[in-house]
Amino acid sequence: MAFLVCFNAAAEIPQQYIDESVQKQLLIASIILGFIHLGIEIRQFIYYPAKWISDIGNMLDICVYAFPIYTSILLLQTSNHDQIFEIYDEYYTIVIRIAKRVMFFFACFIMIILTSFAYAFYILLSPKMNYSLGERIVNDDPNNPWNMAPTYQVFENATSLFSNLFILQNPDENTNMFTNFGTSFFATCLLLTGDTSSLSNWPYEKNPTLMILIMLFAFIMAIYILNVFITLFGEAVKDYDDSHLIMKAEHLAKIELFYLLPHQRRWESWFPEVMHYYSSVNKTRKKIKEMFENKEWSTSTSEFSELKEDLLKKLHMIDK
Repeated sequence: MAFLVCFNAAAEIPQQYIDESVQKQLLIASIILGFIHLGIEIRQFIYYPAKWISDIGNMLDICVYAFPIYTSILLLQTSNHDQIFEIYDEYYTIVIRIAKRVMFFFACFIMIILTSFAYAFYILLSPKMNYSLGERIVNDDPNNPWNMAPTYQVFENATSLFSNLFILQNPDENTNMFTNFGTSFFATCLLLTGDTSSLSNWPYEKNPTLMILIMLFAFIMAIYILNVFITLFGEAVKDYDDSHLIMKAEHLAKIELFYLLPHQRRWESWFPEVMHYYSSVNKTRKKIKEMFENKEWSTSTSEFSELKEDLLKKLHMIDK
């Protein structure tokens, strides 16, 4: 928290509201605190390298600490205060955990849609007659790059022009990006980002089929795919509804292992030997019944068999 406050105060407060010496002290404090946090991350890596590397949150922590340190050093050297960073560690971790389940299917689904529309655009807009970019070929093919190249009329003066004289710009590979499937797929990917420049050479009024394809593409990608992703995301959230509790436990374990001194770990006020939990009787009975139905409740082989039997007696689920 001190690291966050020092860096945000130094980077975000306008210079007219903070003294330069105070700002430098805050930046120096940010650098020192940042290196302390980096040292703690190095201790965690040494303690359990495999687990540290497998957790994407640790990589984000390194970025969260490294970027403000670098920015603070840069600000001390250049006095440039135009960069702002924010911390999204927990939110990114939750999103990445959920994305691991749905991203593969979602990516495959998008690839199928993009490939289908790229092939449709390729069939519709590819040149139907032979042409060469090095030599002008005039024909009736509307997809011929020479027929799509911009032309400029030559004026003799402000009021008259030469009707038979014009300047033709040589076409290139980008004049018609649908001459082969590879560039057609790339143009479709650009269309996904909202770039419609690859389709600007065809008037929509004269090409109703093209207009229908564009409308279908916009509907499927902007509405249908978005709803599919929301549905998949919601289903994944149901399976990870306790992920925030797991994350809290992981953070508490890190604090106990790497932030506390040995004598602090033995404070009973912080780490009591006996912990009492409150639970609703009805909810507990319902949960135990679910565990019985799923064959997850066993009193014969479990190491807590006596505690389980005592709990069942107190809940009046077995005879005393």
